[in-house]
Amino acid sequence: MDLGVNGKKAIVCASSKGLGKACAKALMEEGVSVVINARGEEQLSETYKELSKIDKDRVSMVVADLDTEEGRNKIIKSCPEADILINNNSGPPPVNFLESDKDLWLKALDSNMLSAIFMIKDLLPGMIDRKFGRIVNITSAMVKSPHPLMSLSTSARTGLTAFSKGVSKDVAKYNVTINNLLPERFDTDRQVFMTEMLMEDQNISREEARSQITNSIAANRFGKPEEFGATCAFLCSEQASFISGQNIQLDGGSYPGLI
Repeated sequence: MDLGVNGKKAIVCASSKGLGKACAKALMEEGVSVVINARGEEQLSETYKELSKIDKDRVSMVVADLDTEEGRNKIIKSCPEADILINNNSGPPPVNFLESDKDLWLKALDSNMLSAIFMIKDLLPGMIDRKFGRIVNITSAMVKSPHPLMSLSTSARTGLTAFSKGVSKDVAKYNVTINNLLPERFDTDRQVFMTEMLMEDQNISREEARSQITNSIAANRFGKPEEFGATCAFLCSEQASFISGQNIQLDGGSYPGLI
């Protein structure tokens, strides 16, 4: 299927590895020119080299901190007429709510709600003018299935979800869509972190920890980043122009609810 995005421009935030990188790669394979971003230059440079093998003329990199106005401005300056925006950022660590403090809450809001909102605010007018825009926020399955240890992440990302739903209603008539992807249990560095936490907590081996996690997934396996990237690319397509304001779960069928 031709997704109809050949020649479009995209900014993919926090894309030096994991799900962000998978989205950048999938978009490049569809002919999109992509700006990748991360705070750390070393890993970002490695990803830049890898994606350059697809087409070195359609990838550029920006080292910048999304949590700061300076960082966001630097990214937007590199591609002010982006047709596609993939919002992504690292999530806060699991924490007992009673042990959280104001600084942790403010950092979570900056990283997982406000950074995305301000990126949307800056790029949305151009998308409206050009009558094409695709905004995809990578949030979390915890938005619909909150966990007590993930209150920082869930609260901030739920705020972004509510904001996006409201704005999506106003911009759909301009062929601008805003959707959220809700991942859980993809085989990325995040799962390495969660596996190591489980190993330490239960004093078990890595294999036992990974098996325990996959047994909790309906598909009985971790998700593949390329599966996530392909879904993201489709949401950015011409064919997905009638899909907006949605929360799309990618969790191997594990969510127990109906909606």
